Amino acid sequence: MPQAKEKITALIITFNEKGYIEKCIESVSFADEIIVVDSYSTDGTYEYLVNHPKVKVIQNPFKNFTAQKSFTLKQATHDWVLFLDADEVVPENLRKEIIDTINNNPKHVAYWFYRKFMFQKERLRFSGWQTDKNYRLFRKSKVSFSDKRIVHETLDINGTTGKFKNKLTHFCYKDYSMYKNKMVLYGRLKAKEAFNNNKRFSYALLLIKPMWKFFCGYIIRLGFLDGRKGMVICHLDALCDVERYRELQRLEREEQWSAVFKTMP
Repeated sequence: MPQAKEKITALIITFNEKGYIEKCIESVSFADEIIVVDSYSTDGTYEYLVNHPKVKVIQNPFKNFTAQKSFTLKQATHDWVLFLDADEVVPENLRKEIIDTINNNPKHVAYWFYRKFMFQKERLRFSGWQTDKNYRLFRKSKVSFSDKRIVHETLDINGTTGKFKNKLTHFCYKDYSMYKNKMVLYGRLKAKEAFNNNKRFSYALLLIKPMWKFFCGYIIRLGFLDGRKGMVICHLDALCDVERYRELQRLEREEQWSAVFKTMP
């Protein structure tokens, strides 16, 4: 495998990723520096990382995804950064494309990666994920994580962007319980984001949004072609919206009660 002319830092955030982080680390072994920020894992992830000869691991409390990734980005020594989730793997063809891009005077400062989603060991081809893409390779000096988002974070970019042909492999679904917990967390963070932006709860949205999310993923985005996998994924994605509006309602009630207590003598 050829090496990039400019040095690359691989950045990863983790929480209880034993069984997946190993493949992720192996797939970025071409990087000159690998830094992992762990949110105090309890499943042996941290111990594995501490004992890995090529990894620098730092523990930092998790507040939200944007805050954690912003903290992690600051740890990078090199300007070119490859930022992955712990359940993502860089295949050989994508590794070559990354290095070839770096070696040939890249004209962009950030690059989109399309992702291939895995339902355990099987490919998830539809269900709304077929066009998913994220920024994964970029210059640290030209980007920052937008403080307008705390989940499904995005970048503020000073420069032009490109996209890669080869796909990143994302092992998104490990088992039902873990994916459900992830969707519940995402829903609660989305509610906090909405609350901070003065969005208000409504029963209509609580009813309509999850139904539309399921219909869109399962019917319009062809989730039914994924069989049982599509049914499970679309159901749990809809659950994310259910949790979002339930949590938004809870936050509003908490605010109302707080205002009442402040007016009491």
